[in-house]
Amino acid sequence: MKRNQSGFTLIEIAIVLVIIGLLLGGVLKGQELINSAKVKNLATDFKNIPIYIYGYQDKYKALPGDDANAVGHLGAAASQVTGTTTVGNGIINGPWNTTGGQSVNGVTVGAANDESYLFWQHIRLAGFGPGSTDPSNPSGYIPTNAVGGTIGVTNSGPDLPITGMVGTYIVCSSAIPFKFAKQLDTTLDDGDTAKGSVQVTAQYGAANYGTAIPTVGNATTNDDTPVTVCMGY
Repeated sequence: MKRNQSGFTLIEIAIVLVIIGLLLGGVLKGQELINSAKVKNLATDFKNIPIYIYGYQDKYKALPGDDANAVGHLGAAASQVTGTTTVGNGIINGPWNTTGGQSVNGVTVGAANDESYLFWQHIRLAGFGPGSTDPSNPSGYIPTNAVGGTIGVTNSGPDLPITGMVGTYIVCSSAIPFKFAKQLDTTLDDGDTAKGSVQVTAQYGAANYGTAIPTVGNATTNDDTPVTVCMGY
């Protein structure tokens, strides 16, 4: 007896392949949109912090973190640096990645009177930015970026984060995949991660806190390697 054998026709196979192609295209496009949104979020961090600084200066004639009359300006909840000649000198002293002398994931960085640490409390109490105003709880106080890294600010000078970088204020953001860092540099600067107002360096840790380290060029790091991006203003 002859048996009829059935199978997929070429048209049916072609339709299945088209559907698979559309699904894969949709997944890739969706991932591209997610990545684009993260880069925009990261860029917004760099754009907002100068607004906070200039807003605070305009309102109180002082720098956040460096405000010698923070209690008078912001109320009794404000912390201010005392007993040092650096307060009120127009410089946000302290490394960008300070933890205020407290342990974060087993690492203690900086000191409680780092102006770069009190910076966040001052701008929040002044109403210029969201977040906790309690510097004794670094896990809820230190701001984080769209990829879970930390954000910080400092002045050029003794706490310069990248060798040779210039700028009155320098904002840094960590744990950023290098592929996002290159997009950030193209969006905010000249597209060269080793020079300009936006520069990229190796991922920071306790070992190099407060130490200027060299930049990395566009082609020297794997796209998924986490790096630190800094921008000078």
